[in-house]
Amino acid sequence: MSHIIPLWDPVSLAVSGSNDRFPVRRVFCVGRNYADHQKEMGGTGREQPFFFAKAAHDVVPGGGDIPYPPKTANYHWETEMVVAIGKGGARIAAENANAHVWGYTVGLDMTRRDLQQVGKDKGQPWTFGKDFDQAAPMGTLVPAAKIGHPSKARIWLQVNGQVKQDANIEQMIWSVPEQIAFLSQHYTLEAGDLIMTGTPAGVGAAKPGDELIAAIDGLGELRVRILPIV
Repeated sequence: MSHIIPLWDPVSLAVSGSNDRFPVRRVFCVGRNYADHQKEMGGTGREQPFFFAKAAHDVVPGGGDIPYPPKTANYHWETEMVVAIGKGGARIAAENANAHVWGYTVGLDMTRRDLQQVGKDKGQPWTFGKDFDQAAPMGTLVPAAKIGHPSKARIWLQVNGQVKQDANIEQMIWSVPEQIAFLSQHYTLEAGDLIMTGTPAGVGAAKPGDELIAAIDGLGELRVRILPIV
């Protein structure tokens, strides 16, 4: 069988301690999953989790230089733990969810906040605010087989050497197993799916020339530099 256009290479993430790579299928993102971030975004309490999606095309493996995106004047960082699904399934029980996780890394859910707000105000999708080129820089995956399933670890972000986000993943409103259980009621999860598990308080606007360092203890660092607008 031939294809009408050339096939593209699948997006993949580097794996710690290996030359192998982890192919990315889909990217699910949970919103407002830290109480302090809920408050800064106008939410309250343990509301039912909600998700949006980014395309695999948005992923920037390893970070590095990324351009300031078009059509925004309010381009925000959001530091998140990323969960890589290694075994698919539907209607997964929370107590069995960790068995479906292959590994973890740190990522940035970059957001055109002004375009996201337009969607909120008009009751429209968040696609233009969340799903755009290079909107999901991600670090090197660390296998769960090596580190287990972290439930406590410092998560932080520095911008030009100043700490802007500083929290602990234990402050998630919905734990990773709970997120997997909820998502798998609505989708059949597949190997290669990623889940961005929410950001703590301290989101803010990045400017051209800014250097971002996002990190989670035990999962390494992710460095990104914002290039000037082109």
